[in-house]
Amino acid sequence: MKKPDISRRELLQASAALGCLAAAPLSLAAAELSFTESAPANPLKPPATGSIPVAFLVSDGAVVIDFCGPWEVFQDVYIPTRKDRPFNLYTVSDSTKPIKASAGLTIVPDYSLETSPPPKVIVIPAQNNASDAAINWLRKSSKTADVTMSVCTGAYILAGTGMLAGKSIATHHSSYVDLGRKYPDVKVQRGARFVEESGLASAGGLSSGIDLAIRVVERYFGRDVAKQVAYDMEYQGQGWTDPNSNSIYAKLTDTRDNRPVCIVCSMAIDPASAPSSSYVGKRYYFCSADHKAQFDAKPAEFINAMK
Repeated sequence: MKKPDISRRELLQASAALGCLAAAPLSLAAAELSFTESAPANPLKPPATGSIPVAFLVSDGAVVIDFCGPWEVFQDVYIPTRKDRPFNLYTVSDSTKPIKASAGLTIVPDYSLETSPPPKVIVIPAQNNASDAAINWLRKSSKTADVTMSVCTGAYILAGTGMLAGKSIATHHSSYVDLGRKYPDVKVQRGARFVEESGLASAGGLSSGIDLAIRVVERYFGRDVAKQVAYDMEYQGQGWTDPNSNSIYAKLTDTRDNRPVCIVCSMAIDPASAPSSSYVGKRYYFCSADHKAQFDAKPAEFINAMK
């Protein structure tokens, strides 16, 4: 027999035996939290009835936290006055053949690009690559979506659509230089937890996607609902209230903890064993021979992207 499909919020309610958690106003528990930001700008209008469709674009190598973090956020949203669940979540890929996410997790996509329902929110996690068909699907679907958001190095896919030309983007701090050199028409926002550009948005690395998803919830349903979902998830991070809260990563540096870092990916390395190259009188070290080769092919691009 198929198990009933219940959300995390419904599970919490059941375990509380319809006690204080279920009976409490949405903002009651969240009122214990301390936030300093003002009410959200750029609100989004949810449908009067029905669920907001959220498509997760996945392919081989999709990083689990990048899509499962936002998935958990959206599934845990609870609006007692709405008959339907606030968000309807599904995965989309080139086909419905199983894919291998990070660490070998097998996923059977719900829809192919051709059969996917039109989404109002699109989530693009980091993954190995995106096909031309997927890029075209993103361009088309984003025209009618409220938010198209990348997480971590999913930023490469979003930037590759051309929709962010002249605009800003966030990504994992190890990709600031490489993303900037590959897409010089896009401004890489260093130290950003997330960036919003009209209907487009991007999160920094990994856990930043949770913050951007909570921010999307806030834009649809307000701060009290966003606080409540963070509370129910036992998520204490406040990055969703401050897009600049990744400031620790804002300054690019040649060294960390008195060790040189790879100019391509910012990994701290041992200079005694690391490959290196000299350019314009300065020596650069690399985490791998591949990154050294990338630098040697176009060193000026990397130097300019560091500025």
